[in-house]
Amino acid sequence: MRFAIVVLALVVAALGISLVWSHLAPGGAPVTGREHHVIRVQVLNGSGEGGLASRVASTLRDGGFQVVEVRNADRSDYFATLVVARRGDLEPARVVSRYLGGPPIVRQAWESDLAEVTVVLGSDRSRLRLE
Repeated sequence: MRFAIVVLALVVAALGISLVWSHLAPGGAPVTGREHHVIRVQVLNGSGEGGLASRVASTLRDGGFQVVEVRNADRSDYFATLVVARRGDLEPARVVSRYLGGPPIVRQAWESDLAEVTVVLGSDRSRLRLE
């Protein structure tokens, strides 16, 4: 009986450490410095490369972001990947940009219920951090 209690205590401790580590380690859930909230992201493929938006969306989901839409951009000849801040607060866009490896941020703020940040993928995708 005592052995079972010790094993249970070790399992609970390991789960607790794992939970803390997942939020503190690089590549864990995005942290904005304020209270934790999930950043909603729209991903638009403007690169002309099929499937790229789905791969980026998967990477963002793995990072704890909520991907609310994945589709083609208005055109397929964007050279540079851009992270677009959809709100007056630039911090969510900064968090997404850092997570993807540092694409430039553009401010195009308007109040939208859909997403706080839009990622427009360009043909420079090799600079992105994709898992």
